[in-house]
Amino acid sequence: MRKPLVAGNWKMNKTVKEASTLVAEILPGLQAISAVERVLCPPYPSLMLISAMLTGTGIGLGAQNMYWEESGAYTGEVSPAMVKEFCDYVILGHSERRTYFGETDETVNRKVKAALDKGLTPIVCVGETLSENKAGITADVVTRQVRSGLEGLNQAQAEKIVIAYEPVWAIGTGLAATGEVANKVVADYIRATLKKQFGEAVAQGVRVLYGGSVTAANAAEFSGQPEIVGALVGGASLKAAEFVSIVEAAAR
Repeated sequence: MRKPLVAGNWKMNKTVKEASTLVAEILPGLQAISAVERVLCPPYPSLMLISAMLTGTGIGLGAQNMYWEESGAYTGEVSPAMVKEFCDYVILGHSERRTYFGETDETVNRKVKAALDKGLTPIVCVGETLSENKAGITADVVTRQVRSGLEGLNQAQAEKIVIAYEPVWAIGTGLAATGEVANKVVADYIRATLKKQFGEAVAQGVRVLYGGSVTAANAAEFSGQPEIVGALVGGASLKAAEFVSIVEAAAR
């Protein structure tokens, strides 16, 4: 059985003080739901404090990005070793990184390999834009992102990956794909590509999350789909009660 995973991507929100308040609010509810792997992904400045707050709770901590080099003259970047000091997870290839910061399938691939080398679990984001969706090329885009993002990995490495399907047109817009449509993308494009690259066991074992305007109101629609094994939650993860409700839906 694939254990559901729900990760909260706080994006560029919450000061350190605000982050500690949110974690204190959210912890009791999250700790009661052990059937789901729960991960919080705050901004970098809060990682040290929240790492201490989560120690012994069973709740995981993730970063929202990292660079692939170990160290060096890369002003403003954070290395895999720096992330690993506090985190077990890292979000890679989010559409906002691709859109605003020039990330490509190639750079995502380099980050995935660097994360795995440090023992981090990459949450690799894939998904099509609105224009790509309307042009009917969702299959091409998602297949390419999965294939290129995981290129050069062996089976053992691929088994450790988490993939998040996030249709870009649904992120922060209030629009969400239907559960049925998202499930079809996961089954026909993501798992099919994994099968070609790494075989049936990896294709069926990798957890694929849905992300894109996930709320307490629609979470059950996605978590109830057979090929979707959790969620990558944006705005709703900043509201303690709502995020706990989404995790509860995944547990059901």
